[in-house]
Amino acid sequence: MTNHWKDIKNADVVLVMGANPAENHPCGFKWALEARDERGAQIVTVDPRYTRTSAVADHHMQIRPGSDIAVLGGMIHKILDEGLFHEEYVRLHTNASFIIEDGFGFENGLFAGFDQAQGAYDKTAWEYERGSDGFVLRDMTLQHPRCVFQLMREHYSRYTPDVVAQIAGCSAEEFLAMAEIVCSTGTADRVGTIMYAVGWTMHTVGSQIIRTGAILQLILGNIGRPGGGINAMRGHANVQGATDHAIVAGILPGYLKVPGPDQTSLASHLEASTPRPLVPDTVNYWGNYPRFMVSQLKAWFGDTVGPENEFGYHYLGKPADDATWLSMWDQAHQGRLEGLVALGFNPLLAGPDVPRLLRAMANLKWKVVIDPFMLDSAEFWRAPDVDPAEIDTEVLYLPATHWVERAGSFTNSGRWAQWKEQAIDAPEGVRSDTWILSELFWRVKELYEEEGGAFHEPILNLQWNYLNPREPGLEELAAEINGSDLETGQLLSSFGQLRDDGTTTSGNWLYTGSFTEDGNMMARRGTDDPSGMGFHHDWAFSWPLNRRVLYNRASADGEGRPWDASRAGIRWTGERWVGDVPDYGPTTPPDQAGAFIMNEEGVARLFTTYLVDGPFSEHYEPVESPTPNVLHEDVPTNPLIRWYDGVQETLANDDDDYPYPCTVYRVVEREHFVTSNVPYLVELMPDFFVEVPEGLAVEKGIENGERVRVWSKRGEVEGVAVVTKRIKPLTVNGSTVWTVGIPVHWGFKGITTGAMANNLTPFVGDANTSCPEFKAFLVNLEKA
Repeated sequence: MTNHWKDIKNADVVLVMGANPAENHPCGFKWALEARDERGAQIVTVDPRYTRTSAVADHHMQIRPGSDIAVLGGMIHKILDEGLFHEEYVRLHTNASFIIEDGFGFENGLFAGFDQAQGAYDKTAWEYERGSDGFVLRDMTLQHPRCVFQLMREHYSRYTPDVVAQIAGCSAEEFLAMAEIVCSTGTADRVGTIMYAVGWTMHTVGSQIIRTGAILQLILGNIGRPGGGINAMRGHANVQGATDHAIVAGILPGYLKVPGPDQTSLASHLEASTPRPLVPDTVNYWGNYPRFMVSQLKAWFGDTVGPENEFGYHYLGKPADDATWLSMWDQAHQGRLEGLVALGFNPLLAGPDVPRLLRAMANLKWKVVIDPFMLDSAEFWRAPDVDPAEIDTEVLYLPATHWVERAGSFTNSGRWAQWKEQAIDAPEGVRSDTWILSELFWRVKELYEEEGGAFHEPILNLQWNYLNPREPGLEELAAEINGSDLETGQLLSSFGQLRDDGTTTSGNWLYTGSFTEDGNMMARRGTDDPSGMGFHHDWAFSWPLNRRVLYNRASADGEGRPWDASRAGIRWTGERWVGDVPDYGPTTPPDQAGAFIMNEEGVARLFTTYLVDGPFSEHYEPVESPTPNVLHEDVPTNPLIRWYDGVQETLANDDDDYPYPCTVYRVVEREHFVTSNVPYLVELMPDFFVEVPEGLAVEKGIENGERVRVWSKRGEVEGVAVVTKRIKPLTVNGSTVWTVGIPVHWGFKGITTGAMANNLTPFVGDANTSCPEFKAFLVNLEKA
């Protein structure tokens, strides 16, 4: 989240899209209801289903799965066409005035620079035009034909209400009624927020959907402001913390970069990873990357590394390929992955194309499952249609503590790291994750010490200096993550104290300040809120530096005056910034640097080269779609999708009979897989079901409560039919389209069992993150 949960109460408009927070984030959603009840805010939902959030919203619009960019692009078009944007904000705080090189363009679904043979873009045509001083040329009038503002206006001009309706399936009138509400916040006295979740991320264009939401919020002037922002809602209590600490592929802790194979020295890695200023007046805080990286290496390898051996940089792997979910399981599918450790995760039910996953798991020599429950992945050989006699994989199950059985910290969606205490004791014979991982480390290290072996340095030199080396204390780990000054022995209070000479450590620079000489900041529970804005600076710790709203310098104008004095983020007193912890130098005058201090531009990016599939977003159809792409039929899907061997053959094509878009989702009673082992929750929602639109059920002769079979080109499911009016027929490109909804929670383990929804989903993902496309695919159905 750019903002945080409680800040949502400060909004005038709450757009819920790609999410169902009333069901999946019920405690946090109360702040949206408070915004409506106390401020008169409007809550609106845009979703393929009429959800439990829609039931308490002021307005709802149903769309086809996978049409989000078209809808958001239509709103951007309306804002630019009708002059509804926050003009002073856009000039001051975005790159709208930046001029792009002459070679840039967009034609027939492709941006300039596409290399068909490589399946990638040469981004040189996307670069800014530079002056003789090396800085970007700008036109503050926003009239230059190649400035970002004009290119953006041209790009989204195609997304008229009629085109949006043709793609999304709503009517033009429904779209305009929704857009009128969302686009009403482009003024200083109004502000709107977006609440989104995996309904946006789980598409082949997921990153670009989120980018489109960010563009929308930037031109309305809603980023950095209390009550504004673009707010990702994470599906578990610590998904944000796990991401911050690099549980996902392709990053190191604190979003540092994994070295590439061409970065053979630390110097080459730092050169490639440290941005250079593009304008004179930018803080360019990522310019401190060397301090973050060297301090990270020192935290890992301690006294064994220094300038003489590049701080152990050569210990780090430098992969040529990625290790994202799809790539990892593709390696297993090819028989090139020997083993896998699943820690607190149920990959069989969490991944797409379960039949393919089962074949991949059967190719593993060994598999370790560390979990409180013996979930489906631990006994995958018991899956339907699998012959256990043909499975040679050795599976090792290590029962681990549940989070209620241990202390530690959660970092919530709003970046608040909050310490918690152990609630109950673990059952006999169950050990903590910390003990299991530590013991695994020690046993591997002892084998190296006894037998030798390749790549020994990172293991033998890894620091493990804890009071009980076999089971580190959680507060010891928190202090290590925070970081220390090696010259004084003191814990650091700010990442501004980090150095690149090897005299500081930090296990994650973003968390520096969370565990200081004053104690565990995450355990604080002060409730004072003098501003009334919900900042609560004495409650827990919010990265970075206890800041509650990111980019909050943009909450004020060029002179440091809040856009709305009644909802001030920070304001300039003439000597310093007051309010929230400033995302800016505390005493830096308002005209001395751009508001977006992390960016080399000093401003927010409406146009960016950082994504692989385009500097602006563009509507591409899901890989399985009931309609051609009405914007560019020759390039229907994202041209930057990575295709794994055999996947295209598993997709529905024009000759197949799969007419119905389908989407998967969660229900509050089940939450996720662990709750399938909680009797009271299972009793509330015992059976796997399929949501069938009422009109489609009539066509198929299906009665409510009967069993229904649903199948895709990859697999099938069977369950109880819930015949519903919540999903209406849509008119997509002139044809009637029905959407089917399926929850994801069931498998062949648990108190009750049911079909695995991901039997149906395709093995394909987002072009930038490889997050699988769970949210839009094609099926057929019939009475079972």
